[in-house]
Amino acid sequence: MAIGAEHKSQSDVRVWGFFKLPFRQTGNATGTTSSSSLSSNLYAETQPQNEGSNRHASANSVSAVAKSLLPTRRRLKLDPANKLYFPYEPGKQVRSAVRIKNTSKSYAAFKFQTTAPKSCFMRPPGAILAPGEGIIATVFKFVEPPENNEKPMDQKRKVKFKIMSLKVKGPMDYVSELFDDLKDQVAIEQILRVVFLDPGRPCPALEKLKRQLADADAELEARKKPAEDAGPKIIGEGLVVDEWKERRERYLARQQVEGVDSV
Repeated sequence: MAIGAEHKSQSDVRVWGFFKLPFRQTGNATGTTSSSSLSSNLYAETQPQNEGSNRHASANSVSAVAKSLLPTRRRLKLDPANKLYFPYEPGKQVRSAVRIKNTSKSYAAFKFQTTAPKSCFMRPPGAILAPGEGIIATVFKFVEPPENNEKPMDQKRKVKFKIMSLKVKGPMDYVSELFDDLKDQVAIEQILRVVFLDPGRPCPALEKLKRQLADADAELEARKKPAEDAGPKIIGEGLVVDEWKERRERYLARQQVEGVDSV
C-alpha cells in the first residue's frame, strides 16, 4: 500500500507539473513575442529617421571636406611670385617692388600685411582693381644690422608678407575696413618670403628689381598729376584761345555772310 500511494503521489506531481509547464511557457513565449514585436516596430519606426539624419550629416561632412580640399581660385597675379627681393644693405631702408594684376572677371580689392609692421610697409597698402587692371606696389623694409654673427638667412625667416584679396561689387573707394567686415570672403593670395640680393653683384633678379622700381616711381608720379581739365587750351607760343570766343566769332562771321547774300 505504501508503495502504491508513493507511486500515485509521484504520478500526481508529474501530472500537475505537466499542466503547469505549458502555461508557463505560453506566457513567456507570449511576453517574449510581444516585447520583440514592440521593439522591432520601434526600430522600424526610428530607423528611417536615423538613416536620413545620418545621411544628411555624412553628406554635409563630405561636402565640407571636399570644399577644404579644393584649391582656392586666385583673383590676383603677382610678379614676382612667392618672394620679395631686397638689396642687402644693413642699417638702411631698402625697397622692393611687386606687380599685382587682377585676373578675375570682377572688381577685386587687395590688402598687404606683414609680420613686422614697425619696419615694413607697402605703398599703396591696398587698392581696388578693375578686371585686367594692374599696379606696381613698392615695399619698404629696414634691414637691421646683424647681431652676434647673425646671417642674412636668419633675418629672412623672421619677416613674411601676405597679400589678401576680396571680391567687391564695383568701383569704390578703398578702405581697409572692407576686409574686417567681410572676413568670410577674404582669400589669401600669396605669402611672400624675403630674398636678399647683393647690390654689388649684378644678376637678372637685381636688374628686374631696378626696372620694377623705376616703373613704380613713374606710376606714382602719374597718379600725383591732376587730371586734365577742359579749360582754355594753349596753342603756339603761349597764346590762350577761348573756345567760346572762337565759336562766337565763327557765328558772327556766318551771320554777316548770310546777310550779304540776302541783300
